[in-house]
Amino acid sequence: MQIREGIRLAVGQIRAQKLKSFFAVVGVIIGVMFLITVVSVIEGMNRYMEEDFARRIHGVNTLTLRRTPSVAVNPSEELRRQWRRRPRLTLEDAEAIRSQLTVPALVAVQSDVGGRIKADDTGIEVENVWLTAASEEYFRIREYTVARGRLFNAAEARVGANVVVLGHDVAEKMFGPLDPIGRTVRMGGFPFRVVGVLTKQGTLFGISLDNLAIAPARSQVARIAMPRGHVDEILIRVPHADLLRQAELEVEAIMRVRHRLRPSDPNTFELETAEDSLSFWTRINRMLLIAFPGLVAIALVVGGIVIMNIMLVSVAERTREIGIRKALGARRRDILLQVLVESAVLSGTGAAVGIALGNILAQLIAAVSPLPAAIAPHWMLVAVVLGAGVGIVAGIYPAARAARLDPVVALRQE
Repeated sequence: MQIREGIRLAVGQIRAQKLKSFFAVVGVIIGVMFLITVVSVIEGMNRYMEEDFARRIHGVNTLTLRRTPSVAVNPSEELRRQWRRRPRLTLEDAEAIRSQLTVPALVAVQSDVGGRIKADDTGIEVENVWLTAASEEYFRIREYTVARGRLFNAAEARVGANVVVLGHDVAEKMFGPLDPIGRTVRMGGFPFRVVGVLTKQGTLFGISLDNLAIAPARSQVARIAMPRGHVDEILIRVPHADLLRQAELEVEAIMRVRHRLRPSDPNTFELETAEDSLSFWTRINRMLLIAFPGLVAIALVVGGIVIMNIMLVSVAERTREIGIRKALGARRRDILLQVLVESAVLSGTGAAVGIALGNILAQLIAAVSPLPAAIAPHWMLVAVVLGAGVGIVAGIYPAARAARLDPVVALRQE
């Protein structure tokens, strides 16, 4: 009963003194809003990195063999020199892996370079296109499908036919409503026949994944993307995640033999999985989750101090009322509970407003930037508990002070 009465009085106080109530809970609002916004962005980034980034950049159940790491945080100059001394990967390395690997796997090569592509029919030239030289298995590993036409086949890849599969954006810019299939485009001055257009892939961190053109690795695109026959990556995809570790060990053994490494020599290549590449994000995520609670705590402490001051003023204003209650039989714990409930409702209201503003801000960030946002319901519960907790802690001293009032002295208060 006292709790219900305390809630009613607290809501009445908020309605009667809106401005004072707002300033009382502004610290809680800012703290909770910041908590919800940051956590929503971090949760969204986690899902984005684990689902979209891992699938689109590395592929499912896929090993990536590279000369150097794909992600390196502040490597030393000595380490950079070591990487530059490593031997390049070649088409022959991919063939050796394909023939010697005992686990069932798809093996593909990939080399990329930025360049321009021009349509003979329309004369339109598109710049900054990602020109990719790849083998036919590349499409299956990346799970690419075509919206028009077809993918180039094994025979075309083997003989190095000048055929190309365009990304959705490139085809749209060069040909518009025209059907691009069978038309000729030029990359590096060499003519290529368009055989397919990929299904739209969307964006990754705001960067289009459809601004690309893929041609056989043995075609004339190799002169642009694969100078001297060197490849950027060799991709190995196994049917199941359980086979990934075995495939990694076998590929490592094959490459160590090909690079003539002694048992004591370190690897002169990098084998990466999606988990390896996401390790840098895991470290950043951990640092964020350690750092930002401190910032939230500062805002909540400030908010708690403001609430305590407001409640002290409120107790001082209602000293006579408290005296009357105690004279009519209200016990010390009744007064204590009433003030604590009022303080908790006040801060809980601030937490609710902070949650709403945090959700709006998170969605706004997701709409105007490449950063995704995912609202986690359990964090909303944490925010409410934090908000109410700040109110209870901040209300302890004012509540104890009100409960200790002598009813005779309180009744004399004007």
